[in-house]
Amino acid sequence: MASRAATPPYPSGARIADSPCFPQYTASLKCLEEYGSDKSKCQEHFDVYKECKKKEREARLERNKNRSLFS
Repeated sequence: MASRAATPPYPSGARIADSPCFPQYTASLKCLEEYGSDKSKCQEHFDVYKECKKKEREARLERNKNRSLFS
């Protein structure tokens, strides 16, 4: 049985490190580490990351809307 390539078969299967939101993601984790998992002190970081992911999703949906399954 042949092994498959390490790259994901589609972009949504990509690693978080490949995301344009990776800096916001790591900032959220660092905040949690700094405050001992006290989520209330990191809410601003979570909000920034959530907004970034929202914009990333909207951009992906717009790209996909312009694609055709039959071209």
